Amino acid sequence: MELSCSRCHQTVQDGYCYCPTCGLPQLVFSAESSGDAGQGERSGEAARDANSVDWNSALRSTFPLAIPAGILCSMLSPVSVFGLILMGATAAWVVALYLRAQRPAWITVGAGARIGFVTGVVGSWTAAAMSGLSLYALRFWLHQGSAFDDFWQNVVNLQQQQGVAVGADAQNLAAAKALMMSPEGRAGLILFTIAILMGTLVLFGVAGGALGARMLTRRRRSDN
Repeated sequence: MELSCSRCHQTVQDGYCYCPTCGLPQLVFSAESSGDAGQGERSGEAARDANSVDWNSALRSTFPLAIPAGILCSMLSPVSVFGLILMGATAAWVVALYLRAQRPAWITVGAGARIGFVTGVVGSWTAAAMSGLSLYALRFWLHQGSAFDDFWQNVVNLQQQQGVAVGADAQNLAAAKALMMSPEGRAGLILFTIAILMGTLVLFGVAGGALGARMLTRRRRSDN
């Protein structure tokens, strides 16, 4: 039997404790099973709104997982190429640990996305801080500034070659090269790259949290 949610009016399958769209607890009354112990447990389960997030519980898993993930996602990390997938998986993991501590273990996609957003923010700021610290250490502590300068020179030369290939104006190419080779231009481009990295990590965190909530909740429904 299919019912309709009283809040969003979307279809709710018989036996679901929560609306799969908005998370509103669904109260089901049955005369035959009113004295059943199982029905009493279901009535107790409906007391928590699956669309709300217990942040004290969520943050206990967010920081221990998001900070190491952010370190691995930093620009100079050897596994940074997998950073976006790693951040999405971390957000899904945080949602899984959060659900394990909840009774009943239900959560909406929106609540999972919010947990993923916080996970992405913590991870992205960690990645940005670690990227800046790594660049500083390479130049001033490990005295490898020349290697970084050579790498940057190769990047600029590649950009110039691509510009010539597409027929860009030589004067504009020279101005762009001068800007990229200047300390201000280099710093600005690096900061822009880090900002793009942070934003992308947050987006993948949101996606991972939402996907984790959807998959885990669906699996628990099928098990029940």
